[in-house]
Amino acid sequence: QVHVVESGGKLVQAGDSLRLSCAASGRPGGRFGMSWFRQAPGKEREFVSAITWDGASTFYADSVKDRFTISRSKTENNVYLQMNNLKPEDTGVYFCAAAVFGPELRDVAVASRVATYDYWGQGTQVTVSS
Repeated sequence: QVHVVESGGKLVQAGDSLRLSCAASGRPGGRFGMSWFRQAPGKEREFVSAITWDGASTFYADSVKDRFTISRSKTENNVYLQMNNLKPEDTGVYFCAAAVFGPELRDVAVASRVATYDYWGQGTQVTVSS
């Protein structure tokens, strides 16, 4: 069992920056691909960004490219999402997910699929006011 916990969400103004954190624990020594998704009220969960188990590759949704940066710690399954120049349309609950048993995150098509990920956190609310 892998436990995923997000933190860092809050209310910010448009143009502000915010850093989300995610920690996945429960499989000592194991490292796996991880991602961020978000869900706005009344909308489906959408892909934001993902990173491979070794940090060698990253993937982004077009809507956040050049504004958001995903990174991870070198030894554990801690993942971060640095969000700059936030916009009201970035508002939503941000979920972190871990691909423990699923496929390698070889491309954005795989990385952006909800079904790729086995474990999800409870989410952290990000609200961007205009």
